[in-house]
Amino acid sequence: QAAPAAAPERGKERMITLEQVRAAAGRATPYIRRTPVVPAPDGTILKLEALQATGAYKVRGFFAAALALPPERRAKGLLTVSSGNAAQACAYVANQLGVPCRTVMLDSAPQLKIDGVRRLGARPVLLPREQLLHWMATAGWEGEPETFIHPFASEELIAGHGSLGLELLEQVPDLGRVLAGAASALKGARPEIEIIGVQSEGYPLWPRALAAGGPVSLAPATIADGTTAPFDASMLPRMRDLVDRWLLVPEERLRAAIVELATRVKIVAEGAGALAYAAREQLPPGPPTVAIVSGGNIAPSLLAELLAGA
Repeated sequence: QAAPAAAPERGKERMITLEQVRAAAGRATPYIRRTPVVPAPDGTILKLEALQATGAYKVRGFFAAALALPPERRAKGLLTVSSGNAAQACAYVANQLGVPCRTVMLDSAPQLKIDGVRRLGARPVLLPREQLLHWMATAGWEGEPETFIHPFASEELIAGHGSLGLELLEQVPDLGRVLAGAASALKGARPEIEIIGVQSEGYPLWPRALAAGGPVSLAPATIADGTTAPFDASMLPRMRDLVDRWLLVPEERLRAAIVELATRVKIVAEGAGALAYAAREQLPPGPPTVAIVSGGNIAPSLLAELLAGA
């Protein structure tokens, strides 16, 4: 019999409470890094989640979700679906907890991320985009022996990601705005903090979906592959209620931001990781602002190309 998925039931989505975030953070904290905050040249504060073990904040949520499972379920293994960073996070968590793992991934995912999953002892299952989207739409994980952890809609995972917000409140007590992330924790603790969503102009899924009130058809055309997940109805009310506004970053600016982070801030970031940094210049002067830099898994060839063209 298949293990039930660690994901919300269809139509049962709800807001994550601060109590859930604190409980999830308590489970995950012994396994994750408390990442530093550093000032950018313009005074924006950067939260360097690219320094997590797999280069992204997603280990926070996967540890919280995996550790919430009964031991006998966890022992059967973990399963997720991802273009790369969530897959590596799930693989890392499974490796640290000593359980099997499979990750369903796009066959077009960066080779660096596929190799990272394998290096961590998990097995990537590569599918074309349309086949992967069908697998997700039809809950293809049902019938599999492992527990499926949804990469962005699982309540325990979202609560675990909130540990990032709790850290920020300690590190930046007068925090006023946050670019890209930790909305549940921050809004739960300090509703007046402005949460600003950021996406590339090459895949503006959520601004379009929110405007339409439902799913929209978009083909990704961005180097921020970590942000090209498909529409998920359970996320619509969360995006609507927790994100105060959205900013879109042109692809050209995103490429330049990767170079700036490498040469000025001395941090390596992929496209998804550089989005918040790239968007900060669209904001007028205001309260202390944090841009979350999460996603450090850029192909060396792409990084070399961008640096050479700078």
